[in-house]
Amino acid sequence: MTSTKTRRRIVPAASENGDTADKQDQLLLSAAICNGEDLGSFVRKVFASGKPETLLHHLKHFTKSKESEIEDVCRAHYQDFIVAVDDLRSLLSDVDSLKSSLSNSNNKLQNVAVPLLTSLDAYVEAKNKCSNISLAINSLNTCVQLMELCSRANFHLTKNNFYMALKCLDSIETNFQDKTPSTTLKRMLEKQIPAIRAHIERKVSKEFGDWLVEIRIVSRNLGQLAIGQASAARQREEELRIKQRQAEEQSRLSLRDCVYALEEEEDDEIDGVVDGSNGVNGISGFDLTPLYRAYHIHQTLGLEDRFKQYYFENRKLQLTSDFQVSSMTPFLESHQTFFAQIAGFFIVEDRVLRTGGGLISKMEVENLWDTAVSKMCSVLEDQFSRMQTANHLLLIKDYVSLLGVTLRRFGYPIDALLDVLSKHRDKYHELLLSDCRKQFAEALAADKFEQMYMKKEYEYSMNVLSFQIQTSNIMPAFPYVAPFSSTVPDCCRIVRSFIEDSVSFMSYGGQLEFFDVVKKYLDRLLTEVLDGALLKVINSSIGGVTQAMQMAANMAVFERACDFFFRHAAQLSGIPLRIAERGRRQFPLIKARDAAEETLSGLLKQKVDGFLSLIENVNWMADDPPQGGNEYANEVIIFLETLVSTAQQVLPVQVLKRVLQDVLAHISEMIVGALLGESVKRFNINAIMGLDVDVRLLESFAENQAPLLSEAEANQLKSGLAESRQMVNLLLSNHPENFLNPVIRERSYNALDYRKVVAISEKLRDQSDRLFGSFGTRGAKQNPKKKSLDALIKRLKDVN
Repeated sequence: MTSTKTRRRIVPAASENGDTADKQDQLLLSAAICNGEDLGSFVRKVFASGKPETLLHHLKHFTKSKESEIEDVCRAHYQDFIVAVDDLRSLLSDVDSLKSSLSNSNNKLQNVAVPLLTSLDAYVEAKNKCSNISLAINSLNTCVQLMELCSRANFHLTKNNFYMALKCLDSIETNFQDKTPSTTLKRMLEKQIPAIRAHIERKVSKEFGDWLVEIRIVSRNLGQLAIGQASAARQREEELRIKQRQAEEQSRLSLRDCVYALEEEEDDEIDGVVDGSNGVNGISGFDLTPLYRAYHIHQTLGLEDRFKQYYFENRKLQLTSDFQVSSMTPFLESHQTFFAQIAGFFIVEDRVLRTGGGLISKMEVENLWDTAVSKMCSVLEDQFSRMQTANHLLLIKDYVSLLGVTLRRFGYPIDALLDVLSKHRDKYHELLLSDCRKQFAEALAADKFEQMYMKKEYEYSMNVLSFQIQTSNIMPAFPYVAPFSSTVPDCCRIVRSFIEDSVSFMSYGGQLEFFDVVKKYLDRLLTEVLDGALLKVINSSIGGVTQAMQMAANMAVFERACDFFFRHAAQLSGIPLRIAERGRRQFPLIKARDAAEETLSGLLKQKVDGFLSLIENVNWMADDPPQGGNEYANEVIIFLETLVSTAQQVLPVQVLKRVLQDVLAHISEMIVGALLGESVKRFNINAIMGLDVDVRLLESFAENQAPLLSEAEANQLKSGLAESRQMVNLLLSNHPENFLNPVIRERSYNALDYRKVVAISEKLRDQSDRLFGSFGTRGAKQNPKKKSLDALIKRLKDVN
C-alpha cells in the first residue's frame, strides 16, 4: 500500500538588504534541489569559475539542513509510526500464508504453462518461417514476372519491334521497379532501361535517316510515274477529241454511214496508283512505314515535338537540294528529273499530311509549296530567257503543265507556274515563227515548180485530203497529177505543225479560250512569214512562164488551204466551226497571190510583146483594109489559144480569167500605144479598119472562152479590150463629136483618155487628103466626118 503525497515546491526567499552572492547561490541551489530541477547549470558554472568546493559546501549545507527537517518530521509522527509497525507485524503472518499460497499456485502454473509456452514458441517460430517463405515466394514471383518482361523486351528488341519493347519497359517501370526486392535487380533496371531507350532512339533515328535517303529516289520515280499518268490521260483526251472532230467532219460532209461511239476509259485504276487506293502504299516502293514507326516511337519516348521539327527541317533541306540545277547538264535533258523530283516530294508530303497523324501541318506544307513554286518560277524564267529554240521551250512547257495537272489533283495551287508560261507566250511564238520562216525558205528552195505526181492513194491522202485542198470529194484515178507543186503540201505541213504547236503551248495553260490568240499568231505566220517567203521567191526565183503559172496555181490552192488552217485551229482550240467561220477574213496571202499573178501576167506580156512587135509591119496608110486581120493579131491569137489550152490544166478558172484579162488589157493598151507612138506619124481609116478586125479577133477569142468560164465571165474578159475597142469605134464613128457628150462618153467611151484621143485623132488622115483619090465620091462622103473629127480635136484642146 503506498500513499502518494504531493511534493511541495520550495521557492527561495528573497534576500534582504543585499545578501552576499554566496548566500544567493546557496538559496538558488536549495530551491533547485527541492523542486527537482536539473543541477547541470550549477555544476557547469562552478567548474567554469574554477570553484567546485563552493558547490560541495552548499550541498553539504543543504544535506545538514534536511537532516534536521527529517528529524523534526520523525518526531512529529512517532506515534503513528509505532502504530504502523504494529500493523505491519500483524500482517506479517497473513503475508507468509499468502506467500506460500502464491508459491503453490506459481508451481502449478509453471507446470501447466511451460508446455504451452514451448508450443507457443514453436508456433511463433513456425509463423515467422511461413511469413518469410511467403515473402520469398512473392519476391520470386515478382522477379519471375520481371524476368519475363525483360525477356519479352529483349525479344522485341531482337525483332526490331521497338514499340512493344518500350511498352515492356514502361510496364517494368510502373509495376516492378519500385517493388523489386533485389537491390541488384533494381540497380540493373535503373541503369539498363535508359540505355535501352537510348538504343531504340538511335536505331529508329538510323532507320528514319535511311528512309530519308531512299525517299528521294522514290519521290523521283513517283513524280515521273504520276506525270506519266497525267500525260497518258491527256493523250486519251486528245484521241477522244480527234474522234470527235472526225465525227463532226463526217456530219459536216453528211456522210451518215460512219458513226463514232466515244467511250471514255475509266481512270480509277490510274488514279488509285498515285493516290494509293489500290494498295497499302500505292506505288511499289512508296513505303511510309519507317517514317510512321519513327514518329510513333518518338511519341512513345515523349519526343514528339522534337521529331516533328527534325522531320520538317530534314525535308526542307531535301527540297532545297532538289532545287539545284546542274550547270553541267542542259536543262532540256534534266528538266524532267528536276520537276519529277519536286512532284514526287509533294505527293509524299500530301500523303504524310493526310495520314501522318499531325506529323506535319497544312501550314508547313503550304510554306514548302510556296518556296517550291517561287524557285520553279525563278528557274523557268532563267531557262526560258536563254532558250532560242521553240521546240525546246514547248517541251519544257508541256512537262510543266503536266506537273501542274498532277499536283493540282492533290490540292496544290499552280497559278504562278501558269503565269510564267503565259508570260513567255510571245517569245515562244516568235521563236516558232522564226523556225517556220527557215522551214518555208527550205521548202521553197527545194521546189522545182513542177506539178506533183502521186502514184498511190496514201500519197493523195497525205498531200491533198489531209489539208482539204481537193476540188472534188471523188477519189481520182492513179497515177494522179496534182495542179500544184510540192511547195503546197510542204508549206501546209509547216503551217499545220505551227497550229498544233501553238495550240499545244496554249492548251492546259490556265486559259480556257485561246482561239483568238492562236488565230492572231496564225495570221502573222501567213501574212508575214509565208506571204513574205512566197514574195521573195516570186520576185527572185521565178524565171519562166511555166514556173510563174505553177506559182499562181499554187496560190489558188493555198487559198483553199488557208480555210482549212483556220478551221483546224478552231477545232484544236475546241471552238465550233460555225463560230470560227463567222470571223473569217480575207485571203492572208493576197500579196503573194497578186505578185504571182502579176509575175505571170508580166511574163505573158513579155511574150505577147514579142508578137506585138509585128505591129510595126502594119501599113498605116494602106489603100485597102487588110483581110483577116494583121499578122501580129493572128500570132497573138495563136499564142493565147495555146496558153489557154496549157494553163487550164494547171490554173484555176478564176486565176486564168484574171491573167487573161490582164494580158488582153495589155494588148489593148499596146494597140492604142502603137497609134499614139512616135513611130506612127499618120494613119488612115483603112489602117483603123484593120485594127478593128484585130480587135474583133481578140474579142472573138474572149467570147470563145465562155465554155471554160461562163458567159458573164467571158464578157468580163472581153472588157479587157475596152480601150482599143472604144478607140477604134471612136475613130470609125460618123459622129465623133458624141465623145463630148458626158452621157454617151460614160456609156461608150469610158475607157478613153481625152489626151490620147486628141493625140491619135490628129494623126488620122482622110483618104481624100492623099493626092487625088480615085474615088471622089468616097472622099466626099468622108469629108463631114473629117470635119467632125477636126471639130472634136479643137474642142478637146480648148477643154485642156
